[in-house]
Amino acid sequence: MIEKRIYYHDTDAGGVVYYANYLKFLEEDRTEFLEQKGISIKEMHQNHFFYAVRQCSISYKSPARYGDVLRCESTLKKMTAAQLIFDQKIYEKETRRLILEAEVTLVSLDKDFKPTPIPERIKALLV
Repeated sequence: MIEKRIYYHDTDAGGVVYYANYLKFLEEDRTEFLEQKGISIKEMHQNHFFYAVRQCSISYKSPARYGDVLRCESTLKKMTAAQLIFDQKIYEKETRRLILEAEVTLVSLDKDFKPTPIPERIKALLV
């Protein structure tokens, strides 16, 4: 879970958060989720092991605006041999107004960027 304050540079000409910026917020929250489970993204990269977004489905529910504080939440919905599927939500912190819901699928990749099974050590940290 992360909290994110919305600044002017996060917004579009209409004064609401530019839709593509939510992708960054979702990425930050997934990274924190994994780090809190003891999975170091930096260490994985040093070992030539990567995750990439394979699929992303977002449903925008309500606009966020300059000055809002958002709360991002990630849940691991499913783990397959080579994929992690996350349910993610972003709320306005104070009112818990739902801003968006997303389902994001990450695929496990080796040093040649080929799909590869999730290492057992990482699986064990996620269950």
